[in-house]
Amino acid sequence: MTAQNPRRWLITGANSGFGAAFTTAVLAAGEEVVAAVRRPETMAEVVAAHPDRVQVVTLDVRDPAAAERAVKEAGRVDVLVNNAGYGIVGAIEETTEADLRDAMEVMFFGPLRLTQLVLPQMRERRAGAIVQLTSMGGFLSFAGVGAYSAAKGALELASEALAAEVNPLGIQVLIVEPGEFRTGFAKPAALTIGSAIPDYADTVGAVRDGLPASDQQQQGDPGKAAAAVLATVGQANPPLRLALGPDAVGAIRGKLASMAAELNATADLGLNTGFDQA
Repeated sequence: MTAQNPRRWLITGANSGFGAAFTTAVLAAGEEVVAAVRRPETMAEVVAAHPDRVQVVTLDVRDPAAAERAVKEAGRVDVLVNNAGYGIVGAIEETTEADLRDAMEVMFFGPLRLTQLVLPQMRERRAGAIVQLTSMGGFLSFAGVGAYSAAKGALELASEALAAEVNPLGIQVLIVEPGEFRTGFAKPAALTIGSAIPDYADTVGAVRDGLPASDQQQQGDPGKAAAAVLATVGQANPPLRLALGPDAVGAIRGKLASMAAELNATADLGLNTGFDQA
């Protein structure tokens, strides 16, 4: 795209956190934003500052009809950023089925629904990009974040398959895996926290107490994360995954090393499971 024909970015959750950082970075780059938010009034200042380059559409990603309307109102979408999400904390046993289902609806079904809705126009143009905001928690997990990681991990694996399907059609898929950033993600009011069972205090307690306490103390700068994403979208030979933050890079490296060691340790068992030769 050029200055005369800038890219249009459809960003979910564009009014806060990473979504707001992406919106700021895209506008600073001279491009256009379609801000998909549940409360359009929260974008009033941004619209006033950039009336010719910001369009607001109302969207709760749980709502299929609203998703169809939002994509139709957006018109051309060059880059879809599936950013909307929230934190959910609790042991698996502490997490209600309703909360499990809502996490999957917001962070898996919603993003895939929007992806399916924008793909026809991208296929027609043989161009476009899908940015899936997952988390380092979409690549690895630990006690207390099983539901969150399940939703983000499901999106990661679906997106890995998606990339293999659409890359030959000129469409990029980028999975973004942030660590801790100062986005408001950890605000107590923004978190869904399951009722505590005392037996899990030693394993889940640190996350239950520590995540809310970390709000606005994180070292990650959302603006720098947004700049890294903008630098990656549309580049030649782009990566599939982009880990953001020293904690994410370190944790993912650790998981890969652990998996390799475990695979090596059990390889003989795995390799000797075929039928014996006659």
